[in-house]
Amino acid sequence: MTRTYILLVATAIISACSTPQKNTDNTAKNYTPVYKELYKTIARIDSILFDAFNNQDLNKQKSIFSTDIEFYHDKGGVTNYNQIIENTQRLINQNLGLRRILIPGSLEVYPIKDYGAIEIGTHQFCHQENGKDDCGTFKFVHIWQKKNGIWKLTRVISYDH
Repeated sequence: MTRTYILLVATAIISACSTPQKNTDNTAKNYTPVYKELYKTIARIDSILFDAFNNQDLNKQKSIFSTDIEFYHDKGGVTNYNQIIENTQRLINQNLGLRRILIPGSLEVYPIKDYGAIEIGTHQFCHQENGKDDCGTFKFVHIWQKKNGIWKLTRVISYDH
């Protein structure tokens, strides 16, 4: 074997060994936020949004949503602001005890130049059924816009249901 061939094989093996492996426990193990302040900001807003969701505070949720929000759901299709509000109100009225839990370590945040940020993660939605928690774990992408110093959620993609 030539020295070049051995070097190419060694490089391929090293690259294969250093490639992040498929994540089987829903955490972003190889992610370290580059923009730490942006990460903290989006994580804080995410927490506020879903504290409002978990506490059935629809007015607080409305204050975080952009009025031109679009929600893309792999099973449910596309909904707009008014439909999201109606659907959320229906969930509140059903009083299922629905709550959202962000999977620890799954949150990733990336800037969008001159717009805002992309938030990617995995979360779990649980509700009580027959006296037990019934939970599903799903992936999401949120697009946040910062306008006049205020962050609004403009796009939601919910998938892997």
